[in-house]
Amino acid sequence: MGAIAVLVAAVAGFAFGAVWYMTLSKPWMEAAGVPVGADGRPANGGSKTPFIIAGIAMILVAGMMRHMFAMAGIDGAVKGLVAGLGVGLFFITPWVAMNYAYAMRPARLTLIDGGYSVLGAGVIGLVLGLF
Repeated sequence: MGAIAVLVAAVAGFAFGAVWYMTLSKPWMEAAGVPVGADGRPANGGSKTPFIIAGIAMILVAGMMRHMFAMAGIDGAVKGLVAGLGVGLFFITPWVAMNYAYAMRPARLTLIDGGYSVLGAGVIGLVLGLF
């Protein structure tokens, strides 16, 4: 059952990311400095590599969150959601912010990617809590 929970949570986190970045694609591309073509899509886009890496990353994050939840006795949808939001807000986003600060990336990019870190981890936690 654990592997199924991890896979479902990873798919949910990935799907939420797709909605998040489709919704914020224009401001994200501007903040990230992604060159766009005349059609408004990323120039030289089309590589499947980022999606493969994202899928693997979601499985790794969901797997570790499941492990940590089991060790901490976190169960149920509400506890899973709160713990997931905490993981995103207090572990992932500060790391993203630190890296972006050193790279002199725009604060707007930190907010967009950090927002996904918080809410995406929340979604994963919610799904794990349902199992």
